[in-house]
Amino acid sequence: MKPVKHLRGASAACLLAVPLVLSGCSLFGSESAAVDPPPAAVEAQMLQVSGEDTLDTGVFGPASLNETDLSVGVKDTGAPAVAGERTTVYLEDQNGLLAPVALSFPKSEDTVMLKNSLTALVSKGDYASALPKGFQGVLPAGTIVNQVSVGQDHVAIVEFNSAFNDYDPADERKILEALTWTLTGQDDIKGVQLWVDGKKLTEMPLQGTPLDRPLARTMGINLPKHNALMMNSSAVTVYFAAASPDGGHQYYVPVTRFVPAGGDTVKAALSELIAGPQSENGLEMVMTQGTVVDSVKAGQNGVVTVSLTDDMFEGSTSIPEEMLESVVLTVAQNTDDSLVQIRLNGKDTVTGTNNVDYGQPVSAPEYVNELPL
Repeated sequence: MKPVKHLRGASAACLLAVPLVLSGCSLFGSESAAVDPPPAAVEAQMLQVSGEDTLDTGVFGPASLNETDLSVGVKDTGAPAVAGERTTVYLEDQNGLLAPVALSFPKSEDTVMLKNSLTALVSKGDYASALPKGFQGVLPAGTIVNQVSVGQDHVAIVEFNSAFNDYDPADERKILEALTWTLTGQDDIKGVQLWVDGKKLTEMPLQGTPLDRPLARTMGINLPKHNALMMNSSAVTVYFAAASPDGGHQYYVPVTRFVPAGGDTVKAALSELIAGPQSENGLEMVMTQGTVVDSVKAGQNGVVTVSLTDDMFEGSTSIPEEMLESVVLTVAQNTDDSLVQIRLNGKDTVTGTNNVDYGQPVSAPEYVNELPL
């Protein structure tokens, strides 16, 4: 992952995360390693939230590339890859989890770029050979994106051909998550509505997941299996690290967890980061369980200051990049995409193994997981 070289502006001086409060829902516990749909009551409530109440949607927006950047060409055109519009799509990794992957497509109109980004989600589709090793799309083979339009309500309407219905029922929620998180990564899209062969879907064809309202990021991503009852909880999304199949590259995976409602959202998210990933799901610890979150403060200039204590790094001059990047990504996801600065063991200078000083305000990378093919 490339170091954060530029700071991006933040418009809010306070934490603006909008946690999803779930009444009578189940907490997804720390013992299960399986990724599984939430209980029906939680499912309905997570999906039926207004598109205006999304968790952060601005971390991974589009940007133009120069000629030296990685780009992807459509196989069936026979045209060489050319620099174009970069965007982030959500693909399934070798562990069955969805992860953001930065891709570049031939320069085109916005709606064509959106179609290209969704076409990249098609299994064995036009872009399959141009995806990083170990990643694949979750839409069924043969799916065609007929049309994508975005209305004044910031809802993207996507129409597929009938092959969209030919998915494995176990993949139903994963498909919805991939589509929603890919499209709502664009600055002007807050929700997603699905159509198949000219007809609006009010529910998914096989498992009946309700689609009567636009899908939004409040639905979460990579939800772990539940095992404990909790009457009121809020959703937070944290970023763990994982390794490519050959172990040569690190990448980051978002995971939605549920925490007690009413507390400090960012501090709760960081506590989940410290607790670590579930076992046997391919994710790696990015912080030691001896890490303590001393404070999380939002300054008047919109910079969130995270103060940590960890005796393991006492006296260290170089802190693991994965730890610091995961903190930045997690804070940005659960605030209004704020700038972040980190204090560790009382020190104002916190240099990562990527030579970035996280003691100074940094932003979440414009494009996360820029992986080689």
